[in-house]
Amino acid sequence: MSGRRLNAVCWAIVSFPDSKEQIMYAIVKAGGHQEKVEVGDAILVNRLDAKKGDTVEFPVALVVDGAKVTLSSKDLAKISVKAEVINDEAKGPKISIMKYKNKTGVARRKGHRQKLTLVKITAIA
Repeated sequence: MSGRRLNAVCWAIVSFPDSKEQIMYAIVKAGGHQEKVEVGDAILVNRLDAKKGDTVEFPVALVVDGAKVTLSSKDLAKISVKAEVINDEAKGPKISIMKYKNKTGVARRKGHRQKLTLVKITAIA
């Protein structure tokens, strides 16, 4: 079996889970972004004001529990997603920015590295 065909088969297996399996996940608002999370997931979010080992709570935008989808703000107010801070000093990839003007010899270089927090989702309730 060629590598290309094998990749397509693996993709199909991952993309179409067994219909009997009930998956519960939530879309949470974390650090200015929305993230899809399940219990046990570890995600990187923009720097939070929390120390390692602290528990944080994220506001929920949507919850899917098997075939049941919860969207109404009344129901979402009762649901919370709790997470534990694993690493409060994580960093994103280094980004290099170069600005150059042709024929004038003007060049500027700047770098940026985002400060992040690694959290592990402990409960969706």
